[in-house]
Amino acid sequence: MPRLNLSKTSAEGYRAVYGLEKFSSEHVESEIYHLIKLRSSQLNGCAFCVDMHGSQMLESGVPFRKINSVAAWREVGWFSDRERAALELAEQVTLLPGGVPDDVWNAAAEVFDETELANLLIAIATINVWNRLMVSTQAEPNPPALAG
Repeated sequence: MPRLNLSKTSAEGYRAVYGLEKFSSEHVESEIYHLIKLRSSQLNGCAFCVDMHGSQMLESGVPFRKINSVAAWREVGWFSDRERAALELAEQVTLLPGGVPDDVWNAAAEVFDETELANLLIAIATINVWNRLMVSTQAEPNPPALAG
């Protein structure tokens, strides 16, 4: 059970973060949106968000093997240049190891125009907010239905 229900305890704050989420989901192409959300959530150890975004990807028709390989995306050849650039940027922004290196930024800027890049950054920042809220409140995904 989570420590508190943010949507009830701080409804206005929750709505503000949800507003960023709504904007991001409408302004970043769907598969890239879910890829960055899943990867950032993996890095942040957010079980709630990993479960949610992996499930949403599966429901939208993304192959299971692709979803399953997000944690090792550099090791497989089925991510497009745009997806690879988005995943690398998501990792750098999520981890912030002293800033986003120029080579990572430049690679993303080669495959995304300025507006796309700005919207991608907002989406990455938003999932990091959600991850921190869900991890801090110990939100858990619903357990999977077990075959009997």
